[in-house]
Amino acid sequence: MSVMDKLKQMLKGHEDKAGQGIDKAGDFVDDRTQGKYSGQVDTAQDKLRDQLGGDRGQEPPQR
Repeated sequence: MSVMDKLKQMLKGHEDKAGQGIDKAGDFVDDRTQGKYSGQVDTAQDKLRDQLGGDRGQEPPQR
């Protein structure tokens, strides 16, 4: 079993919390880099949401 499979299994039923964590981590990185890599951070957040299933029905916040 891969690490991603284990994460998905642990987060099952808590996709909303996973999405919130992804958003919080992205905001932290944007803050620390003063928005220099916001495009790359947004792309990474979208890919993580797709993999983990967090906040599938919501649009990412506009920056």
